[in-house]
Amino acid sequence: MPGGDSGVDVEQYDDVWVFVEQHDGEVAGVAWELLTKGRDLADQREEDLVALVMGEDLDETSIPEECIARGADRVLVADDPVFEPYRSDPYGEQFRYLVEERKPAIALIGGTHTGRDFAGRVAVPNHAGLTADCTELEMENGRYEMRRPAFGGDALATIICPDHRPQMSTVRPGVFPTAEPDDDREGEVIEVEVVVQEEETMTEVLEREVGDVADITDAEVVVAGGIGVEGDFEPLWDLAEVLGGTVAGTRDAVEEGWIEPARQVGQTGKTVRPDLYIAAGISGAIQHLEGMDDSETVIAINTDPNAPIFDNADYGIVADLHEVIPELIAYFSEDRQEVPA
Repeated sequence: MPGGDSGVDVEQYDDVWVFVEQHDGEVAGVAWELLTKGRDLADQREEDLVALVMGEDLDETSIPEECIARGADRVLVADDPVFEPYRSDPYGEQFRYLVEERKPAIALIGGTHTGRDFAGRVAVPNHAGLTADCTELEMENGRYEMRRPAFGGDALATIICPDHRPQMSTVRPGVFPTAEPDDDREGEVIEVEVVVQEEETMTEVLEREVGDVADITDAEVVVAGGIGVEGDFEPLWDLAEVLGGTVAGTRDAVEEGWIEPARQVGQTGKTVRPDLYIAAGISGAIQHLEGMDDSETVIAINTDPNAPIFDNADYGIVADLHEVIPELIAYFSEDRQEVPA
């Protein structure tokens, strides 16, 4: 039946879509995470999982086939030079056209710079329901529920869009696991009509410069610092280098300007699942724990024996991090080449 005041007949919409973000043939890790979650949602809804890939010369990559191996029933491929490099207007216009033509019930987009940039260009013209920065997606009694941090991470808001389609979510990278591909899966690859013309595109790329943007979500070792670091992150960088890992921080550390926002772990930052997480000078606020509680092994270093972080650590060191970390650096630099099993 039609949905509320939106004028949308929700019964015409079905299937779960995942936008598979790629640049120069490299797929963003969050896309594989979303295919895992999308497969779960599609199974619960008894619908198909559809992957959407846009780019140039995609037939020279294995991306469509890998989408099928990772759970997609169908892969929609929009292949044209207009999609490389990324620009929000051609991506948004093509996605919007496909939504109008094929009517997905749910659309998942990675909460990356790219995903956040063009999602609104799809949602607004289609009067879709869009929830940004989701950390949980669930089907509850047949209803799709999107959850995201609110009030600075102090609360988790549940948002529903029962009268709008598609129900769109941009999803924070790292919050869902990545399933191993099954090369025996079968699916359909569909070349779709490209409706965007270069001469109609409002933006032109005159020069492209790719900078280094921290992606801590795939790191196997994370050395994170909090307010107890007192602004000196250099020892953490040295320890991370010795261990072959990367550096992260709490919201307080970011707000103090000690570390860049792209390295923030927590409810309002990124979610990480490393093999080893070293929490140095971090008290263990619930907002931070939300971003790292799936770590395989957690080592906490804090001068306060009652710090909540110790309740979530496998190993705890009650000591001054400025004394402990140099000793760890010396130990692993001189005696070991890698983290002991």
